[in-house]
Amino acid sequence: MKVSGFITDDFLLKNKTASFLFHNYASKAPIFDYHCHLNPGEIYKDKKYNDITELWLGGDHYKWRLMRANGVDEEYITGSAGNFEKFKKWAETLSRCMGNPLYHWSHLELKRYFGIDELLNADTAPKIWDRCNEMLKEEGFSARSLIVRSNVKGLCTTDDPCDDLICHRKIKEDSSFNVQVLPTFRPDKALNIEKEEFAGYIRKLSEVSDIDINSFDTLVEALEKRARYFREAGCVLSDQSFGSPDFSKGTLTQAKAAFDKALRGEVPGEEEINAYKTQLMLALGRIYNKLGFAMQLHLGVIRNINTRMAGKLGPDTGFDSIGDGISATSLAALLDGLEKTGELPRTIVYCLNDNDNDKIMAVIGSFQTCGIKGKMQLGSAWWFNDHLDGMEKQLKSFANTGILANFVGMLTDSRSFLSYTRHEYFRRILCNLIGGWAEDGLVPKDNALLGKMVEDICFNNIVNYLGIK
Repeated sequence: MKVSGFITDDFLLKNKTASFLFHNYASKAPIFDYHCHLNPGEIYKDKKYNDITELWLGGDHYKWRLMRANGVDEEYITGSAGNFEKFKKWAETLSRCMGNPLYHWSHLELKRYFGIDELLNADTAPKIWDRCNEMLKEEGFSARSLIVRSNVKGLCTTDDPCDDLICHRKIKEDSSFNVQVLPTFRPDKALNIEKEEFAGYIRKLSEVSDIDINSFDTLVEALEKRARYFREAGCVLSDQSFGSPDFSKGTLTQAKAAFDKALRGEVPGEEEINAYKTQLMLALGRIYNKLGFAMQLHLGVIRNINTRMAGKLGPDTGFDSIGDGISATSLAALLDGLEKTGELPRTIVYCLNDNDNDKIMAVIGSFQTCGIKGKMQLGSAWWFNDHLDGMEKQLKSFANTGILANFVGMLTDSRSFLSYTRHEYFRRILCNLIGGWAEDGLVPKDNALLGKMVEDICFNNIVNYLGIK
């Protein structure tokens, strides 16, 4: 195959210090992927893939959105077209995506996992398809093998409180697989009281927890019981996703009234819904603090905005958007509501609207705590922001108003076992930023000092933050 020379050893590294930091420190650091959407069942069964489309395009709404933007018919995206036809449509699309991070990610994945250094386009698609599919028959391309090849030491999946976590337990018992696969407690369905399926979900949670959930208080009791179950399975993290919540208003009385209405199949008013989410998040925060969970808050997303297509294809199919973020008053109210009683857990705040980066850093900076380095974190550039500009912007915000050396680093937020190249992408951007500072005289040109900082951000900080052993 023709070598493109596109992904060079010094890809994204614009100076000698950046190159030294990446090749001597960042590239050698292992990965602890603390937020992903990998299927634990696929890890347990060590799933093997029939072809590159199944491995690469299945469930990847990032790619789906770009294919739609290129005018590709839905038949070749989520429809019944053959897998080669879908792959070729993606190849045609990718060739037009220069400037988009998927252009970088996709070629990194082809090079790192398949040794392919040729640009993917309509002309090269057939032989790249054949090459990838031949290699997928070999050892080293199953779910577990891809994790191990990526130098991953641990990962945290995303799991509903009702999940039985059987696969997590079986993976833990398997001494042949030396990677920690930990669940994450994500109670979004219990928080989303406005959804039609809410009452049905509460009935399911009641069955799983063996608690008769007939009130707000018994709901909290059931969630705590399930959180304890998760902790026994190794859980160290929770996660919640919101749009633009207002945690500054709403009483417990209103929250209880909202829950009672929803349980009867009625629709609570807007103020009651807001009160419910505020009071339940306060209750959950106290549970997390008690159990030693770190709390992740994903903010600023609006979901399923194309109602026709989302209704046809379901959630997580590429019809979500950057929303309006969160007010400083709202975030401060939630954190202060927990801090008043000394029950604020370690917290990572992500916002899909990166205009909020500096604001979030300023708010969380008021809640840092003696004895815990970087207790309050601005999460890595998320979703629509995990590109070169977005990552640099997040890193600079962290450095400008906090301590970048305490940052817990990158995550994949992905459903694909090939997405670990996103860590390489982030690490190259991190080293280029710090290396540039050194070359410009903004930080000491001390490779050992800067290298230690890079190693910590890449791996050590998150392991220490979560208490991983």
